[in-house]
Amino acid sequence: MIHEKYFELAKEQEVYLSRKNKKSDFYNGIYDRYEYPVLTREHVPLTWRYDLNKETNPFFMERLGINAVMNSGAIYMNGKYYLVVRIEGNDRKSFFGVAVSDNGVDNFRFADRPVLLPDTCPEETNVYDMRLTRHEDGYIYGVFCSESKDTSVNDLSAAVAAAGIVRTKDLVNWERLDNLKTLRSPQQRNVCLHPEFVDGKYAFYTRPMDDFIETGSGGGIGFGLSESIEHAVIDEERMTSIRRYHTITESKNGAGATPIKTDRGWIHIAHGVRNTAAGLRYVIYAFATALDDPGRVIAEPGGLLIGPRGGERVGDVSNVVFTNGAIVNDRDEVFIYYASSDTRMHVATTTLDKLIDYVFNTPADALRSVDCVKQRIGLIDGNLELLGKTNLPGLRGE
Repeated sequence: MIHEKYFELAKEQEVYLSRKNKKSDFYNGIYDRYEYPVLTREHVPLTWRYDLNKETNPFFMERLGINAVMNSGAIYMNGKYYLVVRIEGNDRKSFFGVAVSDNGVDNFRFADRPVLLPDTCPEETNVYDMRLTRHEDGYIYGVFCSESKDTSVNDLSAAVAAAGIVRTKDLVNWERLDNLKTLRSPQQRNVCLHPEFVDGKYAFYTRPMDDFIETGSGGGIGFGLSESIEHAVIDEERMTSIRRYHTITESKNGAGATPIKTDRGWIHIAHGVRNTAAGLRYVIYAFATALDDPGRVIAEPGGLLIGPRGGERVGDVSNVVFTNGAIVNDRDEVFIYYASSDTRMHVATTTLDKLIDYVFNTPADALRSVDCVKQRIGLIDGNLELLGKTNLPGLRGE
């Protein structure tokens, strides 16, 4: 017998899922934000959380609770917007679920069941943050973090991060391939597969790390080639977007969404991290690499593209925005999916023309305060000349 509480909660959830999203009042000319998250723990089907049987669950308790929904890969298929999202249970274990929407901004619905990955890595404890790539070889690849216990040290919290790889044609049936091996980097996170062959090889954007958390000697976002995808091995990793002192990437940075191909270059939407008195602050930034050499940076606007604002700053890991998925639809509209504070998923929308303008015409970081002021005064002077004002009035009180 189905518990009567299920029908009450199902009705409430349908109202929540059907809520129309709308653009917020935020304006910067680059992209639009939206009033509501596109996915939260409340979107997860009741059948994934509750035992509906009144005999075995008389108090209708949540048996397998969900803590957060975040960090989603994204792909556009058959006119619909698909997210392969990281779902974290109350037990701290993460898994993947596929959600789909007709318009990309609201009414996302999960498939009947979460993704059950082939269990080929017995040492693997946790999986998360899948980047989806539609590759020219005909497959859709998912590259994700595969986390295992570090048994080489006497530390209960020590972990090892590797890049797991799966592939599919339909987001339903998944084939597990060997984890990526990088011969010169002990650990890897935030790995993304390039959508085209480079010199006849599979190309990856990597994030070399000395241990599970710290990048250490890792200089930034790497780029490497592998002869095989079934048994991917990278020898040399060369740096693309590098970490720099006193910038948004000082502590670390990592690849985000699969690069977007434009006539000017490959546009990357990545994340940068700096340390603060309140802990690590994650933001989203962009850069571009050359069409003929996807590992060579040709443009990198200064500063952040998206930072946490308002309620986005509150959650399990506060003051964080993170992306690993974006979509360009058949109208050249761009949907950047990002998580806030490791808790919920949002979308920011723009157009391909706007994104190209932003990446290639926004000044680079001048790196020193005095040079940043000179850069800003140059902008001001040009504006004042345009406004027909050549002299500023004295400051108030002078």
